[in-house]
Amino acid sequence: MTTATSSRALAHPERAEIRLESVLHALSDPMRLQVVRELAAAEDELSCSHFDLPVTKSTTTHHFRVLRESGVIRQVYRGTAKMNGLRRDDLTELFPGLLDAVLDASVRQERRLADG
Repeated sequence: MTTATSSRALAHPERAEIRLESVLHALSDPMRLQVVRELAAAEDELSCSHFDLPVTKSTTTHHFRVLRESGVIRQVYRGTAKMNGLRRDDLTELFPGLLDAVLDASVRQERRLADG
C-alpha cells in the first residue's frame, strides 16, 4: 500500500494491489454502496459532508476508510475538506464490467424493493 507523504495525505493501494475480494467486501455494505452510487452519479469528487448517511460520524468514517483501503475510492484533502472520488478507471481496468454491473443491480434492487 502506498504510504502517506504528509500528515494529511491518506494511504491508498496502488492499482496492482487492489484485490477483488476487498472490492466485493467494500461494496457489500448498503451504506458503502450508497456512497459509491452517489459518487458514480456525480462523476466528480464529493466532500464527506455531502453524504447524509443514517449512521454516526465514526461509522461513516469507518465506511469511507473501508472504501479507500479496498481501492474503490480515492480520498484527498482540499483545504479543510476531505474529497472523495470513485476510482472507476482502476476498477474498470482490473475488473471490466464489475462496477457497472454492481451499480445496475443496486438500482434494480432498489426499484424492486420500492415496488413492494
